[in-house]
Amino acid sequence: MEWSIQQVAKLAGTTSRALRHYDELGLVPPARVGANGYRYYDERALVRLQRVLLLRELGLGLAQIAEVLARQTDEASALASHLELLREERARLDRQIAAVQGTIVGLEGKGRLMAEDMLDGFDHSRYREEVEARWGREAYSRGDRWWRGMSEEERARWMADAERLGRDWIAAVQDPAISAHSDAAQAIAARHVDWLRGIPGTPAAESDGDLEGYVLGLAEMYVADERFARNYGGREGAAFVRDALRAYLLQSV
Repeated sequence: MEWSIQQVAKLAGTTSRALRHYDELGLVPPARVGANGYRYYDERALVRLQRVLLLRELGLGLAQIAEVLARQTDEASALASHLELLREERARLDRQIAAVQGTIVGLEGKGRLMAEDMLDGFDHSRYREEVEARWGREAYSRGDRWWRGMSEEERARWMADAERLGRDWIAAVQDPAISAHSDAAQAIAARHVDWLRGIPGTPAAESDGDLEGYVLGLAEMYVADERFARNYGGREGAAFVRDALRAYLLQSV
């Protein structure tokens, strides 16, 4: 089957101009161009377009997307990684949707407002017991005060930085040309350590804290704990992050 550029633009919620730009950049070339100059797309072209749109959702620029598409030629494998990320995001959003729906029902007088239900999917303190067990109550308390003291804008900015860091790790993990010891991975590792240093109450934030031990401990937890490993595409990805952080610390600490 073939679809015209207008049909594809409508289906994808984009514009013919954007599709022509993708073609000019070599991201999504059409299957053929008719005698009238119109572009027509087949199923393979739509797969390419789907990948481009998914990578855009992850925050990658067009130049970065071109590099990823050039390296990741196994489309089924690449899409499987995207699918896992989408499922995780859907699960988080489902919890938030259920929480908001429950709040509406309670406000309409049709049920009780339960704090644990209202805030499900939003709770930043769900790992409190683990943090206190590993680094003490004061560590959690200071971090909690820092979080609650931020404005909504500051929280949103911090979360965006964290999500961007996660996306960059996943992109590096999926890139066969990047190793844990490469300059690209080490640059992300440096950002990761700086990010940890910015969280009060952790050894990374203390001038006399055990930065190396703390970061390496976290890195091992990324691999051992499936909940954290999912942030990096699974245990294999988490192991890549661990090795990159370890290499960075050996060179700079």
